[in-house]
Amino acid sequence: MEERYTTLGEFIIKKQEDFPYSSGELSRLMNSIRLAAKIVAQKVNQAGLVDITGAFGKENIQGEQQQKLDVFANDIFIQTLVNREIVCGIGSEENDDFISICGADGSNNNKYVVLMDPLDGSSNIDVNVSVGTIFSIYRRISEDGTPVTQADFLQKGINQVAAGYVIYGSSTMLVYTTGNGVNGFTLDPAMGTFFLSHPDMKIAEDGAIFSVNEGNFNQFEQGVKDYIGYCKDHSYSGRYIGSLVADVHRNILKGGIYMYPGTVSKPNGKLRLLYECNPFAMIIEQAGGKATDGKQRILEIEPTELHQRVPVFCGSKNMVEKLERFL
Repeated sequence: MEERYTTLGEFIIKKQEDFPYSSGELSRLMNSIRLAAKIVAQKVNQAGLVDITGAFGKENIQGEQQQKLDVFANDIFIQTLVNREIVCGIGSEENDDFISICGADGSNNNKYVVLMDPLDGSSNIDVNVSVGTIFSIYRRISEDGTPVTQADFLQKGINQVAAGYVIYGSSTMLVYTTGNGVNGFTLDPAMGTFFLSHPDMKIAEDGAIFSVNEGNFNQFEQGVKDYIGYCKDHSYSGRYIGSLVADVHRNILKGGIYMYPGTVSKPNGKLRLLYECNPFAMIIEQAGGKATDGKQRILEIEPTELHQRVPVFCGSKNMVEKLERFL
């Protein structure tokens, strides 16, 4: 008889021993993210049937037009985390500042803060391209019982206790790591349950896919241009969706390198260190790959602001190291 699939809930419980100091909070936190992801997945699947696509009419802190689904996903993840009383603070790409969560007496004894990009690539919803949620979890460094401070959020990526993403595509997948490998779970829409579908995910050491917006080619530094030339000389496939979660997810499964370099007009690139680069760097390293800003390991970068941007090159280890030689 075929072995029964492992659900995400069962897997989280089974792996609780990875966190002897957490008393189950991290497991409850992951369950909250699971619930929010299912709600957002349902709304994404209704795009075109209900009034959820298009611009919301406001800009976020980065000066980008917020999409209706950005705002919806942000609200759902925040509500789910706050209602379950498991975190002491939340940082979101869609919010100007972090959110401090306190009880009526102004205190909070919870141990974790969450940083997230609630709906990455949401402008692609209108054309039915995969989008995703990215999240990162840290233990607070401020004193328990006090309100969180900015220092709780401005931690190096190496301090993450968990990171993951949800991809809303032809199927909905939740992929996460707690520093002990990477596992992927696919949502069965009929049952409303995530099942373990991709255990112990590994990225190939070599690949033949390079993902970069070549529309910016003339603004790249020479080393990046030379590496792209090398990829073309070796008949690598150029694959660029323009949806970060979809591009990196594909490269994890098939082997490849994702690049968002700095340009002449945007020397720090476009992607955010805390909400996008750090979580993906943790996932890719845990899967056996590598992530750098071109000068240093992404996870070693000292954050200085909540919405800090950095260039990023990540993916198959040998491909990233070859790029570093060009740089």
